[in-house]
Amino acid sequence: MKREALRTITVRGFALFVVLAAAWPAQAQDAKAPYPSMAPLEQYLMEPDAEIALARTAAPESISQDADVMVLGRQGYETAVKGKNGFVCVVQRSWTAGIDDPEFWNPKLCAPICLNPPAARSYLPFIIKRTHLVLAGQSKAQMFGNIKAAFDKKELSTQEPGAIGYMLSRQGYLNDQDGHWHPHLMFFAPQTDTQTWGANLPGSPVLASEDPQERLTVFFVPVAKWSDGTADLTHEH
Repeated sequence: MKREALRTITVRGFALFVVLAAAWPAQAQDAKAPYPSMAPLEQYLMEPDAEIALARTAAPESISQDADVMVLGRQGYETAVKGKNGFVCVVQRSWTAGIDDPEFWNPKLCAPICLNPPAARSYLPFIIKRTHLVLAGQSKAQMFGNIKAAFDKKELSTQEPGAIGYMLSRQGYLNDQDGHWHPHLMFFAPQTDTQTWGANLPGSPVLASEDPQERLTVFFVPVAKWSDGTADLTHEH
């Protein structure tokens, strides 16, 4: 795969969701802010059954069928389905993006992610915290200030070893340019030297993004198939 510029949009949660977009820096300089402020909350909400179904598409059925599923309500994320394997599937919204992302308030963004138990314990709290602050009416600057304070008070912790997120949904919408991008795995780690993973080097299948606000590094590994087993026909090796 050719090396591409990284763009964080969220659904990271918290993320995180994160997408890779070619030539992003040049586009960012020229583009006007298409989503300057938060839209009415109703535009970010989904019908609960539809959100549960979408969240489960983040991972293969062998994982998602036994996972907890959370849905977004007016007060934040709530557990809609209780699972038994320790995984948590959730649809991230646009405010899991980086503070400078022009689509931070894009109500169309829906990024299904299924977190393994270490990620559910150490990464999911970012998604929940950000969402709580957004629904409380805080600005981006206030939200990121409160995230920093939560770290300083040990209310948020660094990532546990082995924290992984599955983002294999072909139904997700990660940004206006790339749609659902490629199926990929996300590995969450405390801030680290990305080259120790061989990330972002020519010919390497491992890509990485730094998130200083949340004190983590996210590694991305694109894979060849979506969660339903169909091939990603645009996948490059």
